[in-house]
Amino acid sequence: MFTARWRVFRLLGIPISIDASWLIILVLITWTLTNFFAERVPGLLGAADYWIMGLITSVSFFICVVLHELGHATVGRVQGMPIRGITLFMFGGVAELGGEPPSAMSEFLMAIAGPVVSAVLGLLFWLGAALGTQIGWSRSIIAVLAYLAQINWLLLAFNLIPAFPLDGGRVLRAALWGISKNMRRSTHWASILGQGFAWLMILAGVLSFISGFQLSHSADLQRQAQGTSLIYSGIWLGLIGLFLNSAARDSYRQVLIQQALQGEPIRQLMNRQPIVVSPFLDLRSWVEDYVYRYHRKTFPVATDGHLEGFVTTQALQRFPRSDWQHHTIAEVMRHDVDTITIPAHADALAALAKMQSSGSSRLLVTEGDRLVGILSLKDLLHFLQVKMELENGRDRNYEDHSSTRDHQHYVHS
Repeated sequence: MFTARWRVFRLLGIPISIDASWLIILVLITWTLTNFFAERVPGLLGAADYWIMGLITSVSFFICVVLHELGHATVGRVQGMPIRGITLFMFGGVAELGGEPPSAMSEFLMAIAGPVVSAVLGLLFWLGAALGTQIGWSRSIIAVLAYLAQINWLLLAFNLIPAFPLDGGRVLRAALWGISKNMRRSTHWASILGQGFAWLMILAGVLSFISGFQLSHSADLQRQAQGTSLIYSGIWLGLIGLFLNSAARDSYRQVLIQQALQGEPIRQLMNRQPIVVSPFLDLRSWVEDYVYRYHRKTFPVATDGHLEGFVTTQALQRFPRSDWQHHTIAEVMRHDVDTITIPAHADALAALAKMQSSGSSRLLVTEGDRLVGILSLKDLLHFLQVKMELENGRDRNYEDHSSTRDHQHYVHS
């Protein structure tokens, strides 16, 4: 989902990061709000005042988004779910969870927490604006508070739309899950509704763009301005629709992957005869006899089955090619094996998570300090493909044999 991102601080022990795309939207929103306040609060000292108002409001809005996501993350953590962090990006913010909720009730509580935070923030900003009006605060302060109240309530209303993976869609999935006791099927239907809503947004964006394009060619300056506004709105609606459509499909795919890999022992998937190198092997022999032969960049280093480290082809940059035969694996191997090792008793889902966190496509499987195998991402994907095909075939066979005998039970189970 994300491009380059930077961690900026921690809040309640949860890391908060910003994606590079957030900087773009921050500038756009600030510019939009500057023009908005220039129309709503005329007569300030100069253009700089409106720019300051726009910047303060846009930053405050994103702080509200962080608090909204923090509501999800805090409740999720209370429910026993690992929270990797919160990231601000072009379309708002997202709380990155370490897995799916353990129950329908956990899903409901976590999903509703964000909208509750937005509702409270909207109320507080509205009360602040009302109080400021009564006691004579500056018009600019009142305008900022009123806008933040409205935008939080708009965020609340948008997120409660029952379209997965929006909060309302997650509430819907929790309800379906609670009734059917089947998370996978509930996610499937919630995802379909989410994709349907996304396509409606895309259609609305296209229509808005076309209408705006026609108005922008009018001789009337006011109609031209309306047309430009509709064009921007159409582009924005289309982008959000595309994002939601992709997120809905990815969320369902994530559930399928989790259910397919969870509980599957990696002993069944790993290569039990890993290619290892000796720490006493010289670099030239390693390159000629192992790297060129097996077409790999990383090799475990072991002696009599005991894992000592690993070596990568990047280590060759330390010496000129003419000196490779004078240096051994022991001189260049890395000892931080914890980053790419996993115990043999772990399951395939834990292995996939370790690959994602480490950025490595191969894990060394160990029992204590002994190397017992190697698990590659290719192994996981092949197993996942086979299991998904078998389960899809089983589901189709079930439907064929039970559609007439027990159709009602199947639909509502």
